[in-house]
Amino acid sequence: MSAALIPAAGIILAGTFPEGDPRDGLETTLRLFTLAEELGYDVAGIRQRHLERGVSAALPFLAAASQRTRTIRLETDVVPLGYETPFRLAEDFATVDALSGGRVNVGISTSAPHGDLLADLGRGDAATAADPYTLIDRFLVSLEGHPLAQDELSTPYGPQIPRVQPHVAGLRDRVWLGGGSLRSVRWAAERGLKLLLGNVGDGEAAATFEAAQRVHIDAYLAEFRGDEARVGVERVIVPTDSATATQRAHYAAYVAARDERTAQPVSLGGRTVVFQRDLHGTAEQIAARLAEDPTFDGRTELRVALPYGFDEDEYRQILTDIRAAVLPLVGWQPALTPAHAV
Repeated sequence: MSAALIPAAGIILAGTFPEGDPRDGLETTLRLFTLAEELGYDVAGIRQRHLERGVSAALPFLAAASQRTRTIRLETDVVPLGYETPFRLAEDFATVDALSGGRVNVGISTSAPHGDLLADLGRGDAATAADPYTLIDRFLVSLEGHPLAQDELSTPYGPQIPRVQPHVAGLRDRVWLGGGSLRSVRWAAERGLKLLLGNVGDGEAAATFEAAQRVHIDAYLAEFRGDEARVGVERVIVPTDSATATQRAHYAAYVAARDERTAQPVSLGGRTVVFQRDLHGTAEQIAARLAEDPTFDGRTELRVALPYGFDEDEYRQILTDIRAAVLPLVGWQPALTPAHAV
């Protein structure tokens, strides 16, 4: 393919770990971030998942990753604002961005997962039904760093006009909203935010996942107000080109089990949802499916969502095969000359 079907490619990991040994999984994930940089991927993202054996605090993890990497962009995929205080989250993002040398993509969402289980562990005086879009607006204002008063504060460093610190100019322009509904997609467009789309789609928009995702992307692009509209979408990709026989058997079983659960639309939380089917097979087979996917139009960015619970050797084989065999077939070029080019 002569034209670049996919202009940028990154990875998303959950940072899973065995019971009782979180360090093992976190260190493995940090090594995979380093590998992604060596291979030339544009972005390495970490999920934030509560009540699971995976990364539950994305920003401390990215702070560590900022010291293990030098060039790759670092991303949260995503931080649910339902549990956050907007100005405190802005302080944390700005701090990690400063540590990384300005490499953070600020991925957030409106959600508050497992709210029924976590309610009694939060602050008793906190509002139980805060509007998530109001929280995001306050978060954006905090990132912008406007003065909060005209009178100076007395500080150990001398008088200062109060504003959220550290202030990183332009960080607000690197906010990506995880959109699951047409409302959130349009809301992101109206405020000039970038858009992240996962592997669960809106079954009310279209009967198939890819068509539904295209509807959301078209709505976002049509209503975008800002300097640069950008969309990143997740795809689970499991190539087999250099896999061992044992790995191929594991991958086939994994994909088959998921395929049974995701083949048809389902009702979830009062909504009809459709699922992205895993891309599994040889590099040529996977590239052909990407080329047929209406989501990818030369502008849409790819985020490779790595499967949960695989071992490190499997992740390394998957990342290397995607970089060496799949992405060149869709016109992608690495951000840097990789240290381990194949």
